[in-house]
Amino acid sequence: MHHDVPAAVLHTLRGPGRPPKKLLLTGWFSFRDGEATAGDVLAQRHMSAALTGAGIPHDTAWSPGFRPGALSLETADPDAYDTLLFVCGPVYGPQFAALHARFRSCTRLAAGVSVVDPADPAATGFHTIVARDGTAAPARRDLAAHAPVGPLPPVVAVVLSSGQGEYGARRRHAEVNGTITGWLAGQDCARVPAETRLAVDDWRLCATAEQFLALVARCDLVVTTRLHGLVLALRTGTPVIAVDPVAGGAKVTAQARAVGWPALVAADALSPSLLDHWWAWALSGAGLTAAARHSIR
Repeated sequence: MHHDVPAAVLHTLRGPGRPPKKLLLTGWFSFRDGEATAGDVLAQRHMSAALTGAGIPHDTAWSPGFRPGALSLETADPDAYDTLLFVCGPVYGPQFAALHARFRSCTRLAAGVSVVDPADPAATGFHTIVARDGTAAPARRDLAAHAPVGPLPPVVAVVLSSGQGEYGARRRHAEVNGTITGWLAGQDCARVPAETRLAVDDWRLCATAEQFLALVARCDLVVTTRLHGLVLALRTGTPVIAVDPVAGGAKVTAQARAVGWPALVAADALSPSLLDHWWAWALSGAGLTAAARHSIR
């Protein structure tokens, strides 16, 4: 028995009969109403690499909601494939009925999946299942565990303000936050929404100042429209892009100038290109060195 999922799949594909002429790789990331989780996408990557290494031609079907314009279950021609492979996640739910029906002419395999109910039509519709768990066979290691990955991107704490009514007509918070979040969505980074507000009745918020400091200290960068987002990030030696959300400048600008921090953007000058400039600087050796000079350990 193959305990490695890709090895077991390749063994099955190379079994009696001929190897696949063309395989369609699918998963929950393929369903229009499904989810594309990090684990599912890494499982796809691992299985795709194994298929490529074995010389098995294949395509991947993606949900239009996750990758618009890519090949999807709806646009893939069932007659173009003789094999369908579904990877990761639970084999359970009404989505599988449509999958089995549309690709009924294909040999259908599931691999690295959890079998919730072996008698469910979602499971019985596959000709072969190389289960991750849920059967009498020993559990196998998840496909995401050894999937090939690239360099890890920076972790960025995002500390934004939406209040500050005291600034009246000078407030540009909505426009500034919209520009920042839209720009961040296009950056290759792990975004961590953070709040300087403390609370003891909400698990999502820090309860002490030390907890907030611990959070930003473990980030590579902070993007903030808050004065204390700037001050506390620099205290931990974490570079900051500070954006003043008040037209003409207010306390964020004053504080950045007081401490001599250069990565400051005025609300009226805010643009993706300017954010790009400070992003590159903050994550460079110059930005890291500048932030380190402000740290208090």
